[in-house]
Amino acid sequence: MPENMEWEAPVAIIMAAGRGSRMQSELPKVLVSAQGRPLIDYVLDSAIEGGIRSVIVVVGYEANRVREHVQARPQVSFVEQTEQLGTGHAIAVCEEALSDYEGPVMILAGDSPMIRSESLKELLTHFQREKPACLLGTAYKQNPTGLGRIVRDREGNFIGIVEEKDATDEQRAIQEVNLSTYVFSKQKLFEALQQIRPNNAQGEYYLTDCPRLLLNRDEKVLALPILHPSEALSVNNLDELAAVEQALQHE
Repeated sequence: MPENMEWEAPVAIIMAAGRGSRMQSELPKVLVSAQGRPLIDYVLDSAIEGGIRSVIVVVGYEANRVREHVQARPQVSFVEQTEQLGTGHAIAVCEEALSDYEGPVMILAGDSPMIRSESLKELLTHFQREKPACLLGTAYKQNPTGLGRIVRDREGNFIGIVEEKDATDEQRAIQEVNLSTYVFSKQKLFEALQQIRPNNAQGEYYLTDCPRLLLNRDEKVLALPILHPSEALSVNNLDELAAVEQALQHE
């Protein structure tokens, strides 16, 4: 990473450090191919077409292979997550790289190739208009099994994300889901990351704790259900890869 790098707003962070042990491959998960292209290529294309000017790719497992694949893109730089301690930790390691930047930070998962540039444009526009501390892109899914549910109060205001394993029967019936697609105020993001704790069965730092922490500080947090159900398709195993390949055939 060049020192004193001038970041052109808006910036995105793409999480790409995982191995993907359920993929029956030694490749980093983001380099697994769907329809002949690595998963991360789809995410990078949508981010740049959606208005992102600079991208940090967080690498970890087989970091050099990921670097070699995407380093030709002029918008991209890298931060290495030497220990995989969760999604919150993956973003926290980017703080120094962004020390000279003030502006919106979009966060995307590198294994979600169905994310669309149109959706990202709309999220950025909404963020600039409303100026929240955090904006989540959400979707409605008829079958939300396995995804975090978006909880709202009676007035429809966002009040939190509940993971399926922690959800009540009533919460499991919620069809609005979190898709790990966020836009944060850079300052508010790293303030919240300093507060998260690994108080969970995995002992990891969860990015999903940040919206709740910001709400607890009376910060403005919004959830915008503009993502298409197909954008919920991510790749964690071979069955999900097959579903993504089928969906890409119809794009």
